[in-house]
This record gives sequence, C-alpha cells and structure tokens, in this order.
Amino acid sequence: MTNRDRYRTLCETRTDIGLFQQAWWLDATCGPQGWDVALSLSDDRIVGALPYADTRRHGFRVLTQPALTQSIGPWLAAIGAKTAERLSREKDIMGELIAQLPKYHYFSQAWQPERTNWLPFYWRGFQQTTRYTYVIAGLEDEGAVWAGLQSKIRGDIRKAEGRFGIRLRAAPTLEAFLAVNSKTFERQGKTAPYSSDYFARIDAACAAREQRRIFLAEDAEGRVHAGAYIVWDAHRAYYIAGGGDPELRNSGATSFCIWQAIRFAGTVSRVFDFEGSMMEPVERFFRGFGAEQVPYSYLTHTPSRLLRLRSALQMLRA
Repeated sequence: MTNRDRYRTLCETRTDIGLFQQAWWLDATCGPQGWDVALSLSDDRIVGALPYADTRRHGFRVLTQPALTQSIGPWLAAIGAKTAERLSREKDIMGELIAQLPKYHYFSQAWQPERTNWLPFYWRGFQQTTRYTYVIAGLEDEGAVWAGLQSKIRGDIRKAEGRFGIRLRAAPTLEAFLAVNSKTFERQGKTAPYSSDYFARIDAACAAREQRRIFLAEDAEGRVHAGAYIVWDAHRAYYIAGGGDPELRNSGATSFCIWQAIRFAGTVSRVFDFEGSMMEPVERFFRGFGAEQVPYSYLTHTPSRLLRLRSALQMLRA
C-alpha cells in the first residue's frame, strides 16, 4: 500500500484534517498522481502527515501546494502531553516527515494558522515568512457580525440592495462566475493563475460533497456585477475566489456578495476565512468586514544552488 493509499484511508476516518489537506482535494487540484505525502508512523498508526504537490517547473522539481489552496503543511495527531513532551514529539515527527521528502530543488508551502511550531524545519534549513489572513469567528451571531462591519461596507451593501436593486442570482453557474472572475484579472492586466478546466475539477469535487457555494450579484436586467466562490469544512469556510465587473464596480455589489457569502457560511461552518492577501488594497477591503488579522507561516527551502544564485541575482537587479 502506498503512502497515498494510507493517507486516503486516514482522511476518511479523521475529522481533524482540514479541507485543503484532504486527499480528494489534492486529487482534484493535482490529479491522483500529481501529489504525494510523507507519513510518520507509531505502532503502524499514522501520527503525522505532510502532503504536497509534486511538480516540474523549467526542469526543476518543486514541492508546493496547488492553486486555490490556501494552506497545507503538516498534520499531526493530537499529542496529549505536557508542553516539553509535546514539543519533543513534534520535533521527532516533523523530522521524520522532512526525511521522507523526495529530493527536490525548491519547496514552498503556506501552513494552517494553528500550526505555529516550525522550529524543526528551521533546524533543517527551511526559511519562514509570516503572512496574514483575515478571519471572522462567531458566525452564529449574525447581528454581531453585521455590527462589526465598517460603516462604508454596510453603506455599500445598503446601496447595492436599495439604489441598484442588486440581488443574488437564483441558479448561478460556474461558467457565469468564471466570466466575472476573469474580468478582475483583465482589469489588472493579469492572467488568472488557474484555467477554467482546473476550477471545474475543484467545483465538481466540492459539489459532489456539498462543500461549495457560488454567489452572483445581479441587477434587474440580469447583469452580473460581482461574484464570490466559497468552500468549507466543518471548521472553516474559505473565500477562495471572487470578481467584479469593472464597469459596474460602483454599485456596492462586491460588498453585498461577500456579505451574503458570510451569512451563508454561518449555516455550514463556524469561521469565515478571507484567505488573506498581502496586497494593500485587498487587505484594506477585507479588514472592512470586521475580520480579525491572523498570522500564518509560509515556509520555503531551496537546496538547489542554481536557484539560490538566480534568486540572489534577481535581488541585486531589483
């Protein structure tokens, strides 16, 4: 039995493995053979796992995470012990996981916010950068969540509903969402970091498990102003993609659409995660929803001397 097979069984029997670490999510984003997992065993029981996307880029082997995947990183079974003993066990487990990784040229992964101990990776040459996401907890109290919104966001939502007659489309399709999603990238002069086929694979996998919802905000003429796409597990709902029509951006529909997504998230999960952004305008917008800033670790490792040299040269040219 391969590590992937053992990990699939683990995912089917545990409730503490996050959405983006699930074997089915990795199948959808990487293909059944495009990912693998390092395992740490104790008495033939899995106590630690480190899944990763295994890709080739310009001839280099890269271990990373798939597009539209907020975080991945190691999963460790709960260790009921005193702090010193727990940290010692984490050190041993993480050491085993690192040792099992195949030879690679570059490694990069964003970890779940709750996984704060990356010290065993530091000892083996990995580097860490702190990044931030924005999270709204207490979704069950919609009134409190609404009160936490900045006045501008509440004003935009009211404007969308009142002045522009914005409403949610009754039967949104993935095609319609991707159409408005692509307009955001076009406005920025960028290409989406995923194809429509790639997104469709994620959509099919999540829809089959009833773990996704599409939101499209339209006016009385049926014009789509904005869209939002969320996925979830029992613990968190994630805003993994959105978009807006730049010609209709003054309607407040984007705020309206995200607010409807937050409201819905409260019926299926406990926390709404904006997935963060290190871009200042996006961060400011997410912060306006009253979300809490939560740090998480982004780890990299570059064993390849050639890639390290390239990176140094790029820094000198910057």
